[in-house]
Amino acid sequence: MRSADAIVRAFEEEGVGTIFGIPGGAIIEVYDALYDSEINHILTRHEQAAVHAADGYARASGKTGVAFATSGPGATNTVTGIATAYMDSSPIVVITGQVPRSLIGNDAFQEADITGITMPVTKHNYIVTKPEELLKTIAEAFHISSTGRPGPVLIDIPKDITAAEINYNYSKKVNLPGYKPKTKGHPKQIKRAAELIMESERPVILAGGGVILSNASTELVKLAETIPAFVVTTLMGKSAFPETHPLCLGFVGMHGSKYANYALTECDLVIAVGTRFSDRTTGKVESFAPYAKIIHIDIDPAEIGKNVRVDIPIVGDARGILSSLIKIIRYKKRKEWEDRVNTWRKKYPLKYKKDGKLRPQHIIEKIFEVEPDTIVTTEVGQNQMWAAQFFKTKYPRQFISSGGLGTMGFGFPAAIGAQMAFPERNVVDVAGDGSFLMNIQELATCVDFNIPVKVAIMNNQFLGMVRQWQQLFYDERYSATCLRYKEMSFEKIAEGFGAIGFTIERPSEVEDVLKEAFEVRDLPVVMDFRVERLENVFPMVPAGAGLNQIIDEDF
Repeated sequence: MRSADAIVRAFEEEGVGTIFGIPGGAIIEVYDALYDSEINHILTRHEQAAVHAADGYARASGKTGVAFATSGPGATNTVTGIATAYMDSSPIVVITGQVPRSLIGNDAFQEADITGITMPVTKHNYIVTKPEELLKTIAEAFHISSTGRPGPVLIDIPKDITAAEINYNYSKKVNLPGYKPKTKGHPKQIKRAAELIMESERPVILAGGGVILSNASTELVKLAETIPAFVVTTLMGKSAFPETHPLCLGFVGMHGSKYANYALTECDLVIAVGTRFSDRTTGKVESFAPYAKIIHIDIDPAEIGKNVRVDIPIVGDARGILSSLIKIIRYKKRKEWEDRVNTWRKKYPLKYKKDGKLRPQHIIEKIFEVEPDTIVTTEVGQNQMWAAQFFKTKYPRQFISSGGLGTMGFGFPAAIGAQMAFPERNVVDVAGDGSFLMNIQELATCVDFNIPVKVAIMNNQFLGMVRQWQQLFYDERYSATCLRYKEMSFEKIAEGFGAIGFTIERPSEVEDVLKEAFEVRDLPVVMDFRVERLENVFPMVPAGAGLNQIIDEDF
């Protein structure tokens, strides 16, 4: 059969139900084959958005997301999306078209060395040079992307190969001698970890995104209750542990709560699971958990000891290792530590001014009150941190955000992907006006395909997080952060796309608008919340400071 038809059939065998992308000349054969397939193709308006949508689909569902793009600018437009998925270990497969083999290296029309460009930001990538290698490459791509530490894999396919005839003999079984991820933790290391846990008086579990990727949330809850230990999460680990649980202290780091940061600073043992100890989590590394021994559980051996000292490393799959620990740990009451942490929790709650003005924190709280089971995606900046602080997740994969790369424009297309994974659920993109404008064209995608994503814009007419830094650290010199002085209506823009729009200026309007928006099941809804312009995100750990050196608002 034609290679293009073989590609589509292989994707069907891999269980791919939805593909996001944009066609072009170099990938036109594959799109011709898609015409006869039952795979649902979502035509985005930008290739970056297609990859973010595939990423959002993967994060929400746990399945591998798929995006298509043509050669040249189509391929290069995918780079930010691929880098975002790479930094956050999200399993996606990206197919790009390439000019015919005879033209590669000749600066042909819409030629770009996309495998060279994406080499630093893919888990692996391929350029297919022989038709007979095509199906084997696809099988390897899905395997590599979804096993071990997940990540993006790109396959670049020249146009003449997609048009060639091949024998269809697809097999999901792959043999990669150089790629054998270690999944089972070493028994002796697990035993040592259990002994250290039993000796500790002030244990804290630090849960990262690896807990979610490993589907280990149930085991995490059991471990926390068995020890017992308070649980803090990284931003990527948010939703790994139910935030309504009494042992949950929420997320830590630059904008984590005071009580979570104090607990991590004062503990005598950190049980780190599926985290890479990023700078936003640790603060000043030299003062991170200064009194604690550290157990680090991670499937990627390269992360062990990379950023912080580790006393007991355990390489392997988090779910299996946590299950082993649960079997050999006994309950031990630690009343003094429990009382101390709960005192911090009561003394330093997350708070904001409640003075009758429209504040972002109030909106996030109302989203949780009205629709606590909604999937929340975020853009990046102040909106992201307010969502992380005030939306209390109940189940895994409920909170989807760009952590490592911090990609503005991620949340809206990621919400499209999450909505396609779970059509029956409500999905809300918590956005800033700056971030939303970066992929606002995807309103057309949502309208065309009846994707009922909700967008809650915290509209302060600033690039808010940069403005906050300028206020606190640069003498209020607001350089290039004011987005507009004249009026712009997101409500009218939404209506121009054929979507539904609201403008909200008072706290009393928030709940009714949210309820009305959540009832809509066939169109996107854009809610333009005109929040206090100079509202800041607190608490805050300044860059380079320790987790206990916290700036907070005094009111």
